[in-house]
Amino acid sequence: MLYPSVDSLKEKIDSKYTLVSLAAKRAREMQEKKDEQLVSYTSHKNVGKALEEVAAGMLHKRKTDASVVYEDEI
Repeated sequence: MLYPSVDSLKEKIDSKYTLVSLAAKRAREMQEKKDEQLVSYTSHKNVGKALEEVAAGMLHKRKTDASVVYEDEI
C-alpha cells in the first residue's frame, strides 16, 4: 500500500492494531451500506477507502468506557 502511508496514518491513530480494527469495521460498513464519506478515492477496495478516510481526518477512534467488560476479557 503506497497511499496513504502507514507513517501518516500513525499520526492520526495511536497504534497499528487500532488502525487495522477501525479500517476493517469501516470497510464492512461501506460494503453493507454503500456509504462513502469522501468525494473521490484513490483506492478501489473498501479497506483502502477506509484508510483514505482516516488520512483525511474523517474517521476517529472512539473513546472507550473503562467500566465495560468484554466477553473475551473475563
